[in-house]
Amino acid sequence: MDDQRKKVAVVAIGGNSLIKDKQHQSVEDQYEAAKETTHHIADMIEAGWDVVISHGNGPQVGFILQRSEIAHKVEGLHEVPLDVCGADSQGAIGYMLQQNLQNVLRKRGIKKPVATVIAQTRVDLDDPAFQNPTKPIGGFMDEEEARRRASEQGWSIVEDAGRGYRRVVPSPIPKEVLELDSIKALIDAGVVVITIGGGGIPVAADEQGNVRGVAAVIDKDLGSSLLASNLNADMLLISTAVEKVALNFGRPDQKWVDRMSLSEARRYLAEGTHFAKGSMAPKIQAIIWFLEKGGKKALITNPENIGRALKGETGTWILPDGET
Repeated sequence: MDDQRKKVAVVAIGGNSLIKDKQHQSVEDQYEAAKETTHHIADMIEAGWDVVISHGNGPQVGFILQRSEIAHKVEGLHEVPLDVCGADSQGAIGYMLQQNLQNVLRKRGIKKPVATVIAQTRVDLDDPAFQNPTKPIGGFMDEEEARRRASEQGWSIVEDAGRGYRRVVPSPIPKEVLELDSIKALIDAGVVVITIGGGGIPVAADEQGNVRGVAAVIDKDLGSSLLASNLNADMLLISTAVEKVALNFGRPDQKWVDRMSLSEARRYLAEGTHFAKGSMAPKIQAIIWFLEKGGKKALITNPENIGRALKGETGTWILPDGET
């Protein structure tokens, strides 16, 4: 690596990390949580990293959808399509992270611009996920509304443990970040970039190359992995709710892991008993793909321990085979 080139890290923040609990879901609460996270990211910038920030948006998109559904029922206002909800959340969360990070950097005397890029991520319509939608979104419906939505709008509906009916949408594999060249240009110009929120807005291209949003969700860690690979990033850092990764998580024989190799990560994931499908498994998969495409190293830890983890004091490092 060129010694003059700054180190680039893609830092993936979970959307849930902006919501501490059910008593702290407001925009103001999320803003304060974002402020806390940006202090830790500023530490990385101060240590010489060029940082690209990605983030989840699951809870926030759910809130936007439910507001839309309620407004439609009560006032007859138009409903907001899922891809536009994703765009809305990217802008709102990007704004909170951007403003907080600008304030922190200014207080530290660091002159570094920050910008949010609303990113679209291309998916393939022949992805098997479109034949098997599994991700629940929006509010609960009674059976009558569920049948009407399925008939009139083509929604896929599932019954949710006796609580009512919910819409489910596909979660396809991300293939291309359409704003990649813009993101690269901003990084080269020294800008901290916030982008690919929620894995990016899912879009599909027609035969002429024109793109249009699709009703789907992308795993933000898989989207972050794709972006990190395309940027030739030096590190993929996944910030989550736990300080370290554990094997046999939540069981009596649970074991915290400081380091694992790419081969070990593949094996543990394949065993299917260590990582929950809806939480840690996609993070491990994202890192496997990043390292397989030439990534140098990856780290999983919680926001408050990013600084310590970068010093090797905590967190779980996942490295290419043969590296320590």
